[in-house]
Amino acid sequence: MNFLYVNYPSWIHPQIFPGIKFLGLLRWYGLMYVFAFGTAYWILTRLFKEGALDSPSQATASSPAGKATEDDVFSFIASGIVFLLIGARVFSTLIYDTTGLYWKKPWLIFWPFDAAGNFTGLAGMSYHGGFIGGLIGMIVWCRLHKKPFWKWCDAMCVAIPLGYTFGRLGNFLNGELYGRITTAPWGMVFPAAEKFSTSKAWVQAFAEKIGMEIADKNLVNLPRHPSQLYEALFEGVILWAILWFMRKHKKFDGQLGLSYACGYGFFRFFIEYFREPDADIGYRIAKDASAPLYTNTSLLNFSTGQILCFLMVAGSLVTMIVLGLTHKKSGAWDAGGK
Repeated sequence: MNFLYVNYPSWIHPQIFPGIKFLGLLRWYGLMYVFAFGTAYWILTRLFKEGALDSPSQATASSPAGKATEDDVFSFIASGIVFLLIGARVFSTLIYDTTGLYWKKPWLIFWPFDAAGNFTGLAGMSYHGGFIGGLIGMIVWCRLHKKPFWKWCDAMCVAIPLGYTFGRLGNFLNGELYGRITTAPWGMVFPAAEKFSTSKAWVQAFAEKIGMEIADKNLVNLPRHPSQLYEALFEGVILWAILWFMRKHKKFDGQLGLSYACGYGFFRFFIEYFREPDADIGYRIAKDASAPLYTNTSLLNFSTGQILCFLMVAGSLVTMIVLGLTHKKSGAWDAGGK
């Protein structure tokens, strides 16, 4: 019998060296963050060498031609990373956590141990929180260093997506943030996913359709969309490729940064239909509030991520129109934002 699903690789563990004392503290998710920031920095330096960060109209005594320096690039991305991590963690604990623990004990937000004293790292990071935090960090840095925000924002947003790919790969290696159940042949059985009672007729029919033999007569783990990989591809590689191509064709500063926000929001909004919402939050807006989370029953059931992505798309489109009209009116439309 041909099995129309894939088992999550048994050799993958959240820890890089599982079972080894001390080394067991090293996790793939954390390593993916290192790769993500390293990749973003590498791309930003490429843009720096292309002159994308130079501002001839803002020449100073220390920089007669208005050229950016390597120190500027490092300082800029370091500031963005710090604010990003703060925003991602705060947003995750205060918005997505439904226990209210972090509102009562905010000092635990950056405490890397659980109640039993076990090291867990900063488990739980929110993309949208990181987006807001990183944005604030870029604004603060540009104001302190008297740099044109939209120009530097463009460069950072071209650098972000390819690095973001590693973040979603980290989710996959953690076996978390998986999608809804599916009969697609690339559906994957994630060990930590919710199991279903084999006494239910729909579960038996589902298993039979994909050629799954039910060994446990009580519960079965059904295959799901590997939505982390969908996000890594579309919100990471494909979005980066689009922005990388656009970088030499932008009409005004801010176009690339706003295109990133719009593109990310667009891709993720639709991928959320394949990704299972957080069980403790469910749908924020729902045509059918009683609909199960493990399958998509209505396109009018919206998760938290979809609402935030809709706001990203709407906000970026409105800002892009206003910014574009402003530059066109000023006669700088064909100056490539310089």
